[in-house]
Amino acid sequence: MRSLFLRIFLSYWVAQALFFVLAILVASAMRPSGEISRLQAQESKFLGEAVQAYQSGGEAGAWRYFRSVRESQHVRLYISNEQGNDLLGRKPPAWVESARRGEMRTADSFWGRFRRIQFLRSSMTAADGHQYTLVIELSPDEPTLFGPRGVPGLGILIGIISSGLVCYILARYLTSPIVSLRAATQKLAAGDLAARAGVPQSRRHDEMAELMRDFDRMAERLQNLVDAQRRLLSDISHELRSPLARLTVALELARQRSGPEARSALERIESETNRLNEMIQRLLTIARLEGDDQSIRKSPVHLYQLIQEIARDAAFEAQNRACEVEVEMVDACVVNGNVSLLHSAIENVVRNAIRYTRPATNVQVRLERGQGPDGAQAVVRVTDSGPGVPGEALDKLFQPFYRLDDARGRQTGGVGLGLAITDRAVRLHGGTLQAANRPEGGLVVEIRLPLTGIESPEAGAATPAAVSSVDRA
Repeated sequence: MRSLFLRIFLSYWVAQALFFVLAILVASAMRPSGEISRLQAQESKFLGEAVQAYQSGGEAGAWRYFRSVRESQHVRLYISNEQGNDLLGRKPPAWVESARRGEMRTADSFWGRFRRIQFLRSSMTAADGHQYTLVIELSPDEPTLFGPRGVPGLGILIGIISSGLVCYILARYLTSPIVSLRAATQKLAAGDLAARAGVPQSRRHDEMAELMRDFDRMAERLQNLVDAQRRLLSDISHELRSPLARLTVALELARQRSGPEARSALERIESETNRLNEMIQRLLTIARLEGDDQSIRKSPVHLYQLIQEIARDAAFEAQNRACEVEVEMVDACVVNGNVSLLHSAIENVVRNAIRYTRPATNVQVRLERGQGPDGAQAVVRVTDSGPGVPGEALDKLFQPFYRLDDARGRQTGGVGLGLAITDRAVRLHGGTLQAANRPEGGLVVEIRLPLTGIESPEAGAATPAAVSSVDRA
């Protein structure tokens, strides 16, 4: 059992039920024996008077005597002769015949007290020379806590159900904070920083309640820190754009007024300015995506058209490394999303693959339909033939400003923001992003997006089932 609630509930219930049953059995075995001793002392009297009443008054006399004993002593008498015939001509229950033959234990024995029907038995030879056997049924009509005739089944059932109810309430009381805490933790792990475990039950101040309060304080602190980081990132990016704009204007003025000897320095300033401007633009994009902007407009996006457009643009960049971009359309998938964001997300992955694949190799882009836990998905796989990524760095590829090699990042012009934008754009569309090393070398990045539809190949300009190769020219 993986459920803590079931473990607590069943363990408490079993313990309580066993305790209740054992308590009944011990109490039954150890109850005072005064009544039994008193009846044992009167057995010969009952038997003698009953035989005398029978001999003097027949069955009617015996019946009157039996009734008087039942009313006064609250017991029922069964008397039979040596042939086993009842004095009243009755047909006694089967257990009486077994008791008469000595096949059952009497109430004055330990195990006899646990029987549903308790009795005493004695025999005597009367003055007429006949042998009679007396069976005394104890308290035949007196209702007890355990049901009529002292039957313990109903009492045990009531006790087990009552203990189960108490154990259920106790187990629910102990585990309900854990359930709330687990739900809040799952929401927090999914990115909902506003998730809280909730205020515990009124006036509850035990360890679980304190844990819930500590969790809420931690979640609130995390939310404040992340919100402050987002605001700082957005504010700095906005504030830097104005000085960069003025720097660009000053650069043009300086280029017009300076001579040829300053051209190389001015070109370097322009290059670094453009790079800084691009980085700020990417930071603003990340800040917007981190904020989960609900104003982002979504519409049906035909991924095969989007990927072909990205591949054509990327092929031009791949010429410098003698590489090709190979596109394979297995299914023409349609997703609900923002065209600009999805274009940027897929393009960043493809351009990253072009940067790091070995010269004169291909970058493969494959689009197909897949199945996820929540339904059908569009799967975009971008594969390169580069050196791959160390296993411990795979989970860090999509963090802002993370680069495996700072020197290589400066050489390729990357600042570690492209894949971070991809990750946030994909999550904003309800998808997932994953990177893995290929056994034969290289990296494969898989983008999964919720699928809204699949088009027929005739719906677009390309044939999805074919392999389209975008050449260098």
